[in-house]
Amino acid sequence: MGIPRGHKLVQKFEIAATKRKTASLPLSFLDLPLAGPIYVRRQFFYHFPHSTLHFCETTLPSLKTSLSQTLQHFFPLAGNLLCPPPPHKPFIRCTDEDSIPLTIIESRADFNHLSSNHPKSLKDLDHLVPKLTCRNTHDDTFVFPLLALQATVFPNQGLCIAITYCHVMDDSCCSRFMKRWSSICRSGGVDLTLVEKSTLCLDRGVLKDPKGLEAIFLRDYFEERSTWKEKLVGKTSEVGNGNTEDYVKATVVFGRDDIEGLRRLALNQWKRSEEFNNSSQHVSKFVVACAFVWACLVKTRCRSDYEEQEKEEYFRFAADCRDRLEHPVPETYFGNCLTLCFAMLKRKDLKGEGGFVNAVKVISRAVTDMKNDLFKDAENWRESFTKMFALGSTLIVTGSPKFSVYETDFGFGKPNKVEMVHSLKGMSLAESRDREGGLEVGVVCRITEFEYLASVIKQELQVSKSLLY
Repeated sequence: MGIPRGHKLVQKFEIAATKRKTASLPLSFLDLPLAGPIYVRRQFFYHFPHSTLHFCETTLPSLKTSLSQTLQHFFPLAGNLLCPPPPHKPFIRCTDEDSIPLTIIESRADFNHLSSNHPKSLKDLDHLVPKLTCRNTHDDTFVFPLLALQATVFPNQGLCIAITYCHVMDDSCCSRFMKRWSSICRSGGVDLTLVEKSTLCLDRGVLKDPKGLEAIFLRDYFEERSTWKEKLVGKTSEVGNGNTEDYVKATVVFGRDDIEGLRRLALNQWKRSEEFNNSSQHVSKFVVACAFVWACLVKTRCRSDYEEQEKEEYFRFAADCRDRLEHPVPETYFGNCLTLCFAMLKRKDLKGEGGFVNAVKVISRAVTDMKNDLFKDAENWRESFTKMFALGSTLIVTGSPKFSVYETDFGFGKPNKVEMVHSLKGMSLAESRDREGGLEVGVVCRITEFEYLASVIKQELQVSKSLLY
């Protein structure tokens, strides 16, 4: 891994579980659409007014010991995802020799800026997350490490603990892992009560496949796998390998009053249309925030685009299925338990005066459809998503406020900031750190676009308030 200017490699460790296990874990049918080099990257920034030497002598030993203890209960994460050639299915393999890389970096960058809500260079954030490299063996098996960790010390300023993980586990699993690790680190030992509540469920039999989707998803997986050799070896994500020089990541914070005002505005305008019904009255915080940001981003990015008003704009999100299936899946299930959903609007309908309300309508409809038919049109997921990226513009949601990421306390107090480094097509969601009932929405845009985006958001919020009073 190349170390960028202003950063210094301090140490690199391989952390193994206190008790290692050898196992082979098959993927479920819901893992298959996400199997391969699809990585998620999250950063936890903490106030840490100490030197790098102090960190290495007092904090690092506890981080390493608690990580090893945590891996004893999350042992698959030390393994690798193996993707052999067809007709063999992908699977996770764990051996006695497996470990997780933990890299320690010292940075001279501005911690306060990087841990703020202000626009930050995507490239600067990318330096703070660990990299994972896939490889292709002599028998054409792709090998993807599942997890890497990095701690970046900003001397006498702060600390960033970052995780990169393969999407053969979902955000719910990652949240459980990080909270277990931080709890053990904070308490100085294993909390047996916490262990009992969060012991992994590795039983693939708890996930039923009544529609016979595995055969379809496996076919789609093999088609996708055939493209990897040319474009994927050595890469972890678009952000880490693409041209991000001109892009920034910023966080928009919505208070409870902002969200409630937007919800009331949407309902008031929606009630005037023939599409409104009783079920429309339950517009969630997720729908309101996502619809608002989607409309504002399209207005910003396409403000001078007069020739493509008929172009399709897509909004894609995932929903946790654990408590929605006919046979509920334990919260501690290890793997993906997600259904994929999307909404679509013509660009002109998002940019126009009623763009926000139009977005609320289609996202609400997608949520309702998901609740009525959990895997609606799932047999066409790959075809649909290929069409989205080929014919239109797509915005993808990552994260969720329900994961309570600001409760991840290693003993330094709650994080100053939790950030996700995602693709240029993504937006991230988390609960608000300081505004109860609020939301943090992370957005990526060009440096030259951000000022305009901020003005659009401010103006639209003011409009929503003026129409309500």
